[in-house]
Amino acid sequence: MAPSFDKVDTLSINTIRLLAVDATIKANSGHPGAPMGLAPVSHVLFNKFMTLNPKNPKFINRDRFVLSNGHGCMLLYALLHLYGYDLSLDDLKNFRQLGSKTPGHPEAADTPGVEVTTGPLGQGVSNAVGLAMAEAHFAARFNKPGYELINNYTYSIMGDGCVMEGVASEACSTAGHLQLGNLIVFYDDNHISIDGDTDQALTEDVLKRYEAYGWHTLWVKDGDHDLAGIAAAIEEAQKVKDKPSIIKVTTTIGFGSKLQGTHGVHGNPLKKDDAANVKELFGFDPNESFVVPQEVYDLAAKQAAAGAAAEEAWNQLFAKYASDYPELAADLKLRIENKLPEGWEKSLPVYSTSDPAIASRKLSETVLNKICDIVPSLIGGSADLTGSNFTRWKTAVDFQPPSTGFGEYSGRYIRYGVREHSMGAIMNGLAAYGGLIPFGGTFLNFVSYAAGAVRLSALSDVRVIWVATHDSIGLGEDGPTHQPIETLAHFRALPNIMVWRPADGNETSAAYYKALTEAHTPSILALSRQNLPQLEGSSIEKAIKGGYVLKEVENADVTIVSTGSEVYLSLEATQILESKGLKARLVSLPDWLTFDKQSEEYKLSVFPDGHPILSVEVMTTLGWQKYSHEQFGINRFGASGPYLQVYKKFGFTPEGIAERAEKTIEFWKGIPLRSPIRRAFTQVE
Repeated sequence: MAPSFDKVDTLSINTIRLLAVDATIKANSGHPGAPMGLAPVSHVLFNKFMTLNPKNPKFINRDRFVLSNGHGCMLLYALLHLYGYDLSLDDLKNFRQLGSKTPGHPEAADTPGVEVTTGPLGQGVSNAVGLAMAEAHFAARFNKPGYELINNYTYSIMGDGCVMEGVASEACSTAGHLQLGNLIVFYDDNHISIDGDTDQALTEDVLKRYEAYGWHTLWVKDGDHDLAGIAAAIEEAQKVKDKPSIIKVTTTIGFGSKLQGTHGVHGNPLKKDDAANVKELFGFDPNESFVVPQEVYDLAAKQAAAGAAAEEAWNQLFAKYASDYPELAADLKLRIENKLPEGWEKSLPVYSTSDPAIASRKLSETVLNKICDIVPSLIGGSADLTGSNFTRWKTAVDFQPPSTGFGEYSGRYIRYGVREHSMGAIMNGLAAYGGLIPFGGTFLNFVSYAAGAVRLSALSDVRVIWVATHDSIGLGEDGPTHQPIETLAHFRALPNIMVWRPADGNETSAAYYKALTEAHTPSILALSRQNLPQLEGSSIEKAIKGGYVLKEVENADVTIVSTGSEVYLSLEATQILESKGLKARLVSLPDWLTFDKQSEEYKLSVFPDGHPILSVEVMTTLGWQKYSHEQFGINRFGASGPYLQVYKKFGFTPEGIAERAEKTIEFWKGIPLRSPIRRAFTQVE
């Protein structure tokens, strides 16, 4: 039966509009226009269609909602408040204030009910694709006849800015290929961006583009008033099971304002007289603010109660399911609790010096083959570089629509195509769904394509793993266009992300151990193309501290600290120094973030006072100053050629490293040195 609407629905819509008006005026910043225009479609969606339970915002089979155009975040905050999430009216009054639950753009880690962190345009709808993929996978894995445990929808609202962003185009192309019928996106067609009328920059037929992507397209021409039309479009979209749906909803930005339909209401609070006029227009007292009529709360509470009842019914169904399918139920329960299978880490490979030299990208492949069947929450893929990244394990089945003949939705290997940016954003959505640990492969240099998504991974506290191969000038003949120089420095500077550059097999296993066990921190694993020997003195236990002494000597003249493929070269350099009567310690520092979290006592045992420290890495030297007195790196672009010749060109040979260590010793001779680890004050964390 089609939903009906009455005056309380209209009152609810206008309440949402005015909460956005009042909050942005009080904050003296924000975007009232989008919430005022989108209040009708958001009300219809939340009140007539969404399965939600504010008492348990993490209910696994809840419908997901993503506000991709996060600048309209007061729309989302108003809805969450009305429907009973842990967001009070005072929280709305504190919009954009320091430490509030209502930051300037939606942040999943701060606000109950916010599914993903959005704001940078295009990211949210791309996350929504990941959320929809996760639902399709869970449904295929866990649903059985009579037990439809997983059947939620993912809804998203995006604006013209998201439509223009490339990451959204990549992700939506993927969604069309994957036939995600559980994904319904509303396109807010209000013809306004910050610069003014979108005709200045966007004149294509957006629905035709999405039709070409393989989407089902609909258009509600009067999004300001036609509540029945909005509801009918949602119902029609829900009936289409083999295509994602985009519903173009033509709205008036800033509906009711004197400036409605213009960019003047996009990113600025309404003037007081305008706000008063809007309140009078909608039947509210112009002298009152943050008013929510009780009947509006009551209408929202009915939908929230229905969601709570849906979860209770789900719990009863799951109890029966657990009796009939105990293994699957145990797996699902473990995932809901965000736990890993007991003892999984025992499958991580361990190496000794008798094992052959192996490229760390191949060592990564070995780890994946060992753990992917034991940790079924792992779901991975590659941006069209499977044969180079070695990300597909032996028993993998592709995640594909069954109709394509390429795989099944129950499969866990994703063919992202040449779409690094959307791969990152989709992985954020997969992780946000819960119960999945996504990983994605590309060359390290091309993780930079996805920098926007990587940053949001770190800000969102989600466990996402980048398998980033071809990590240096060691990739050789592909040359400077592919050889990372600045990439590690960029991502090491990003808060809350581990950037691992393992030197051998044990360190590679350690990197995966930390990547899986740090549930709120993403990881980049920078992996070599060239073979690396197994190092004496390395171990998983040592490496999981992020840095450790690989070779210790008493009364050292110098400590060399290195990462990845330069560690074994540095080890050979210490032997050259010894032949000249110089004593050199060697430190391997595979991950800075993990090392920095260790105790001060431990860090000073690795980097002690009393002698100079030289860092060695075939990347920019930027950042190494916090661990070393001298830095040996590459502060220019690389070169094309066989990798051994390229290394030699830049001096990264045992002899070249030893020569620079000698110069370091000579330069600092007789100067009392304190460890660079020591600081006058602790950095803000």
